[in-house]
Amino acid sequence: MLGKLGLLGGLLLFVAGCTEPPAPVPQPVPTPVPGTVEPAGCLGTGVTVQSGPVEAALGHRAIVLTLTNCGTTPRTITGYPEVRLLDKEKRPMAVEVEHGTSYMAIDPGVSAQTVQPGGTLLSVVSWSNTVTVGSPEAGAYVTVAAAKGDPEQRITVDTDLGTTGKLTLTAWNPKLKN
Repeated sequence: MLGKLGLLGGLLLFVAGCTEPPAPVPQPVPTPVPGTVEPAGCLGTGVTVQSGPVEAALGHRAIVLTLTNCGTTPRTITGYPEVRLLDKEKRPMAVEVEHGTSYMAIDPGVSAQTVQPGGTLLSVVSWSNTVTVGSPEAGAYVTVAAAKGDPEQRITVDTDLGTTGKLTLTAWNPKLKN
């Protein structure tokens, strides 16, 4: 009898050893912190761009972009920032970008702005969360270049575009007009 139990016990150990190991526990994906800028710090062009929080009013949204001259010489900027909207996977989204006044900000128009070291310029990126026909879209990041041809910085910003598919930008200016 003892021999049969020994054989049975060995068989049970053998069968137990054939089972699949437990599946690994999935690790949580870190949630991007709104306003995080990559790459952070002063770019080789002597400027850096950051954003404020998303402001909301009656279905409209906006962020204020702040360009800071972190270099050692004055920098002249003319016009609008270069902006692209990215989805959660950091892929560009098909979004129309227009320049001008929106519900959230008045566009001061284009003029040359010289920014001294430590000085700042502001621009407003705005959108509407209007949903009509179709599926609402949402971006997770905005890339910003101070001017055409400048390097981009990626900023974590939740943009709930609804179905409008449009961003509106104001030109760089030392003060916001309202």
